[in-house]
Amino acid sequence: MKIYTTRDKIFVACNYIFLSILLVIIAYPLLLIVSSSFSSPQAVVSGKVKLFPVDFSLEGYKAILGYQDIWVGYANTIFYTTFGTLLNLFMTIIAAYPLSRPDFKAKNLVMVLFTITMFFSGGMIPSYLAMNSMGLLNNRLVMILPSAMSVYDVIITRTFFQSSIPKELLESAKLDGCSDFNFILKIVIPLSGAIIAVNALFYAVGHWNSYFNAFLYLTDANKMPLQIKLRTVLVLNQMDITMFGSADPTMMDKKAELAQLIKYALIIVANGPILCIYPFVQKFFIKGVMIGSLKG
Repeated sequence: MKIYTTRDKIFVACNYIFLSILLVIIAYPLLLIVSSSFSSPQAVVSGKVKLFPVDFSLEGYKAILGYQDIWVGYANTIFYTTFGTLLNLFMTIIAAYPLSRPDFKAKNLVMVLFTITMFFSGGMIPSYLAMNSMGLLNNRLVMILPSAMSVYDVIITRTFFQSSIPKELLESAKLDGCSDFNFILKIVIPLSGAIIAVNALFYAVGHWNSYFNAFLYLTDANKMPLQIKLRTVLVLNQMDITMFGSADPTMMDKKAELAQLIKYALIIVANGPILCIYPFVQKFFIKGVMIGSLKG
């Protein structure tokens, strides 16, 4: 049984106090948003919501369900996230596997070239000109192709392959006539569930929250992701209170209250899927971070 000294007890107590304060700082705004989204418009506008819902109401969510642009943005974001993440995983694996092989002579040079792109880029205007020359402006592919691979994820994936896939396994597979492609498909990928889950989380969150490329390269409202709709409501404060019903002046006050409530409900709707997915991949996330920190 471990014996704690007085200094150890003080250190542990300080840690608990610090972490508790940090938890309150992080959790309270989230709880306030959730509580506000389930409160009545009048309670939200008057500031009565402090911790728990006041006058429980689903008016905000009902209004969102009836707003078509939200669902268009939702569908676009799901499309970009799904196909973008699949492309990201494919590109990351086929880039990381050769770099993990000791017999690949040019791996150090390739890694240097990859790493340079983490610190230097062409800039906004050259990137826009490049997208234009490739015919990607106002094209759905512009939300997927420019971010097809992350060098950071390639590095942690390469490290995972080096530390978890024994070279003897490759030698044994080659003796049985297994090609490199079959080795990746039938052996490497099944043994790399943890790192694939980590990469999928990184990429999916990035695509789900992506809005800057859409802001620069997309002009068609039917191709805009959900985050652009969220940005319009939250940042630019351009919530059109007439989009949820008639423009009768006698109803304007109630619609203004509803617009405030919808901001909170929209945050929950926009971020709910990612928050629900994270707990299932948390253990893989921690493992992936440790891999990247132990061996670069």
